[in-house]
Amino acid sequence: MAERMKLSGYGTGEYEEKRSRFIGQMFPVSDEGQAREALAQVKKKYPDARHHCWAWVLPDGSCRWSDDGEPGGTAGGPMAAVLKGANLYGALCVVTRYFGGTLLGSGGLVRAYSKAASLALADAGTEPDPEKAALTVSCPWDSVDRLHRLIREFNATLLEADYGSDPERARLTVQLLADKTADFTRRAADATNGRAAVDIPQL
Repeated sequence: MAERMKLSGYGTGEYEEKRSRFIGQMFPVSDEGQAREALAQVKKKYPDARHHCWAWVLPDGSCRWSDDGEPGGTAGGPMAAVLKGANLYGALCVVTRYFGGTLLGSGGLVRAYSKAASLALADAGTEPDPEKAALTVSCPWDSVDRLHRLIREFNATLLEADYGSDPERARLTVQLLADKTADFTRRAADATNGRAAVDIPQL
């Protein structure tokens, strides 16, 4: 299985074909809301462009794209193929086109949008993106401090803390590297003398 990757940062690249300009941009994104906000900023930056085609793959693996008025299958799909080919997660690609007066045909459009996306990707760079998992830990109140220390030790992220629903137990939801979940579960049991209950929810 190919290694999961993410963008190292923002990237841009430009390609020209028969006087049509294709301005590609890559954005790291954490969710759909952030992706749509970045897309809106691109449209605001280039308000006079004819097309703003886009594709994204979110951290959860969901993928969407748009040809934004170009012939079906000539823009967004090829851009999504560039993202998937690099095994990218949490990435948005937007390619803005300024029409140069000459029709490029389906093959020409696929080539141009793919090229602009690839140039932006090369400029952004990529790095490994280890898969993460979320755990919910329920424990007695006298064990909460020990669990917080364990969370810091594993460099985990505290996503949610519920201290009010149960008068006897606290519930902490944490995110950590997927390959550390078994070790974390064992250590949580040791730290609470077996009184912690660990659940792995569906993400």
